[in-house]
Amino acid sequence: MPKIILTGDRPTGRLHVGHYVGSLRRRVELQNSGNYDSIYIMIADAQALTDNAENPEKVRQNIIEVALDYLSCGLDPEKSTLFIQSQIPELCELSFYYMNLVTVSRLQRNPTVKSEIQMRNFEASIPVGFFTYPISQAADITAFKATTVPVGEDQLPMLEQTKEIVRKFNAVYGETLVEPEILLPDNKACLRLPGTDGKAKMSKSLGNCIYLSDTEEEVRKKIMSMYTDPTHLQVSDPGHIEGNTVFTYLDAFCKDEQFAEYLPEYANLDELKEHYQRGGLGDVKVKKFLNNVLQEELTPIRARRKEWEKDIPAVYEILHKGSIEAEKVAAQTLADVKNSMKINYFEDKELIAEQAARFSSEADA
Repeated sequence: MPKIILTGDRPTGRLHVGHYVGSLRRRVELQNSGNYDSIYIMIADAQALTDNAENPEKVRQNIIEVALDYLSCGLDPEKSTLFIQSQIPELCELSFYYMNLVTVSRLQRNPTVKSEIQMRNFEASIPVGFFTYPISQAADITAFKATTVPVGEDQLPMLEQTKEIVRKFNAVYGETLVEPEILLPDNKACLRLPGTDGKAKMSKSLGNCIYLSDTEEEVRKKIMSMYTDPTHLQVSDPGHIEGNTVFTYLDAFCKDEQFAEYLPEYANLDELKEHYQRGGLGDVKVKKFLNNVLQEELTPIRARRKEWEKDIPAVYEILHKGSIEAEKVAAQTLADVKNSMKINYFEDKELIAEQAARFSSEADA
């Protein structure tokens, strides 16, 4: 069986470092590993419209932002197919058929849907499209026969829903769809990076993000105002690293060799943590180190983005070509699904012949 990756992002704003450590960085590694036959990266504009239906311009303007972030992080259109979700009409039809295999109560139990409803204050006014998001995501994944889906931890319930749909469909109609596996980040700190204010979720709406496209000065300011340990009032005070956003970011980003360059009095992060917990290490010093670490990661990304920004039509052409290629694959999967469901009436020569013979014999009688 071919090894295939499908993943993507909603175009509701620029991508941030949480996206980067949670999935983007891993996508680039997997793309360059040579271990996968096909890689599909989707800009999920149709999904973004489920809670932005009255503000489609927000989605429209941010497609290019997400595409620029993809390319600047190292996703290569020669190795990965970058496409726009709404340009693949087969996804809607697949979702429609899958809806018959999922109950309302099952969707209501989905932890990700529940938390998103709470965060957006939808309550009873939740749009149907948003509520059925796990089903449309199953269509996205199965349309490309994805075997691997590299995403953040918050998407685990969605993948479970996809697996259930695949099993149910195959049980009812015969082996047709491929059951995917989730690929989570290796580093626990990368599973869900907190916001700069210490909130559990980094969110554009909360204004607690460091964006991949932020300038060097914007990144520095956000780091220097980052939430640390509220009990660490004096340099001499023992500090806590649990729930300390600065150390969480260091867990996600720093490498041992960076200490020799930026903080040579320590050999590694464990030594830095031990000193902070013992007392005698100020937050400013730790933040300055984090700034150096993060700038090292983001500087080449910013530089590549500047280059791509010089040729926006070329970026759209990449998305156009990718969407054409992606639709061919989705169309074949839809044909397989309709064949298994036996709703491919005009291609079903046996059905036509059998019914022609039946009606002919009835007429003769």
